[in-house]
Amino acid sequence: MAPAASNDNVSVAPFAASLPCDLTVEAGDWPDEASLETSVQAAIAATLTELGIDGGASELSVVFTDDAHIQVLNSDWRGKDKPTNVLSFPAFPPTKGSSRLAPMLGDIVLALETVQSEAELDNKSFEHHLSHLLVHGLLHLLGYDHETPDEAEEMEALERRVLSRLAINDPYA
Repeated sequence: MAPAASNDNVSVAPFAASLPCDLTVEAGDWPDEASLETSVQAAIAATLTELGIDGGASELSVVFTDDAHIQVLNSDWRGKDKPTNVLSFPAFPPTKGSSRLAPMLGDIVLALETVQSEAELDNKSFEHHLSHLLVHGLLHLLGYDHETPDEAEEMEALERRVLSRLAINDPYA
């Protein structure tokens, strides 16, 4: 079983923004759903607060799966026949910088084995790495990307600020 996503240092309370979220554990030995929900809501709240966005009537879906399933998605949608840590599928074309959200942001899909192995390889806690990937996936749904060096610099700086709200160290250090 994956380490519990306890988020002892993470609290949604200081953040005003939130989004309804449909959470699904599809495959893998993820932490319990209550722990995952806490991680997801904290990442959402910190991200939206940092961006000055009130979640309003929008919603989001987060799927927790395994490497086998995410590899199929990665192959089908991105032409990359290998597992990855996180994929984001916007429901509507995202508009970076907008204070208004679409009625449905889209889906974030995470792969357990890749998240675990990356956390171990980088000597990070599982829950901190998971939080980083949730923020990363949400930023993609909000229109941020890292295809060019300038985009990557902007997105990584934003990730650092959001994660600092969650008392998580710079993941790129």
